[in-house]
Amino acid sequence: MALEIALGAGILALVFAGWLASGILKMPAGNDKMKEIALAIQQGALAYLKRQYKVVSVFAVVIAAVLTLALNWQTGAGFLLGAFLSALAGFVGMNISVRANVRTAEAAKDGLNSALKTAFRGGTVTGMFVVGLGLLGVTSLYLLFGDVKYIIGFGFGASLISLFARVGGGIYTKAADVGADLVGKVEKGIPEDDPRNPAVIADNVGDNVGDCAGMAADLFETYAVTAIATMLLAALPATFAIYGANGVTYPLMLGAAAIVAGIVGTFFVRGATNKTIMNELYKGVIVSGLIAAVLFYFITQQYIGKMEIFYASLTGLFVTFALMGITDYYTSTRFKPVRTIAEASQTGPATNIIAGLSIGMQSTVLPVIVICAGILGAYYFAGLYGIAIAAMAMLSMTGIIVAVDSFGPITDNAGGIAEMANLPAKIRNITDPLDAVGNTTKAVTKGFAIGSAALAALTLFAAYVQEAEAAGIANFTLNILNPTVLVGVFLGGAVAFLFAASLMGAVGRAAFGVVNEVRRQFREIKGIMKGTAKPDYAKCVDIVTAAAQKELLFPGVLAVASPLVVGFVLGPYALGGMLAGSIVVGLMLALMLTTGGAAWDNAKKYIEQGNLGGKGSDSHKAAVVGDTVGDPSKDTAGPALNPLIKVLNIIAILFIALIAKYSLVK
Repeated sequence: MALEIALGAGILALVFAGWLASGILKMPAGNDKMKEIALAIQQGALAYLKRQYKVVSVFAVVIAAVLTLALNWQTGAGFLLGAFLSALAGFVGMNISVRANVRTAEAAKDGLNSALKTAFRGGTVTGMFVVGLGLLGVTSLYLLFGDVKYIIGFGFGASLISLFARVGGGIYTKAADVGADLVGKVEKGIPEDDPRNPAVIADNVGDNVGDCAGMAADLFETYAVTAIATMLLAALPATFAIYGANGVTYPLMLGAAAIVAGIVGTFFVRGATNKTIMNELYKGVIVSGLIAAVLFYFITQQYIGKMEIFYASLTGLFVTFALMGITDYYTSTRFKPVRTIAEASQTGPATNIIAGLSIGMQSTVLPVIVICAGILGAYYFAGLYGIAIAAMAMLSMTGIIVAVDSFGPITDNAGGIAEMANLPAKIRNITDPLDAVGNTTKAVTKGFAIGSAALAALTLFAAYVQEAEAAGIANFTLNILNPTVLVGVFLGGAVAFLFAASLMGAVGRAAFGVVNEVRRQFREIKGIMKGTAKPDYAKCVDIVTAAAQKELLFPGVLAVASPLVVGFVLGPYALGGMLAGSIVVGLMLALMLTTGGAAWDNAKKYIEQGNLGGKGSDSHKAAVVGDTVGDPSKDTAGPALNPLIKVLNIIAILFIALIAKYSLVK
């Protein structure tokens, strides 16, 4: 019965998303100029995704073949399905986003609430596709194979696509953004999204391939991986003896309940003023969480009968709301951290960057404390299975969380279209506040993604230990005093830093090409600054597209190869240490980069709102420089660490039996 309910909920999510998408597409798309700009963004985003999926599909086919030959055909088939559905979630969500953007700009003619509803509904389509496809994929494979171990490949496929989506999309969007800002804002003194900037279309395309397709794939894989890892732990003899077969399917029931709660919650996002937009979005999330908690109670009571796991699920919901609140504090223009960075900009770029680094480092502490409290609380209630349930409860909120996240790039694009189409100032007065809130929502949802990834990775880590014992390693214990384990811990931390460094460098190299191209066009195409000549937007799109495809290869190989090399050369104990090191260091680094980067971005926005000299002032120019450092931090390197740590863990789980048998060090 549980599997049928989960399948029904997954279908319900897709039907609801389809209904919303149909309504959005029926809305007017504005005048011919708006349609022309929107079409350029659509074509650029689609061309990028097609090119990326061609590259990734080669990896996917090769890895599926290896998994089939080394393990079994079920794992290989599950891998391909996970990869396909992860890509599909990002593709569908992005395609609706690039159509909702122009309709949001047009809806702004009818007022703030009309634009707010349009943008949020566009984001909700992405969110519902993510949870719908995730729940359908996991449930279908479990129904087909009847063994959780056979569906681990599904999580691996989803994680790998997520990794490439985050890496490629992040490089694309931030190379375009940095290039556009450095030449347009700093050197030429023209506004953001000014049609005279040759990189403006690439920048708007990047918002969609990075924040829509990237976040969708990211949370799709975290959702699927957490469900699978929780089911793995439930299937262990000790846990199975307590909760039985219902304990294995209980995570799917939580996912089904949260889909219903998320759908209801979307209807509570209705009306707002410029000052209450964020509160309106939060209202939808809070209502969804409260309804989910009530449903979790009845499901646990009727389906399991042991209420300790209900308390563990509440722990996960607590962590969700606490992380969102903390991230909001560190990234919103309403609070001290962002204003501290803005004030530091008055004395130049150096002090802006110093302040941003300080805030980024500081912002890791409270989230880590909350995550630690969540781990201890969930463990107290129901042991390792309780931690897994807490993680699943967090991820069950993915639908409404992704809706809030995708709201950001839609409103960002809407503002850009309004600027490029020369719409009246009253339209920008509506799209600008929505865009400002969208910056914060993107940061808040990244905080959620990182926190949930940490709990998911911990669940996978526990599954790795259990699988190591199942592979014949008796009493498998990771002792930090064991030099092999300690070496693994250091290597895991180093991989996280090397991975992030490669992405930051990739953005820098790609941005270098964009900056030179934009400068060339301003220099050689006469009349751009006067508005009498049209820039060659396609050239910048080509530059960042090619750079993103080239630069994603090394991080992808690093993520797949490093655990295999450590495992087969140094053995299962070193590999266990590597997983632990990657989780701890990856979590800290991801929090610092994403939150600090968002604070840099909103410090610039705070000055642009007319504070500390406003646009064009020296403090504004300094803040733009800080923002160009924060951009690849918050949208490329930081978020990509989420799938990295899960890819490492899943590969370890899949290959531990072979590693235990053939590793050089036992």
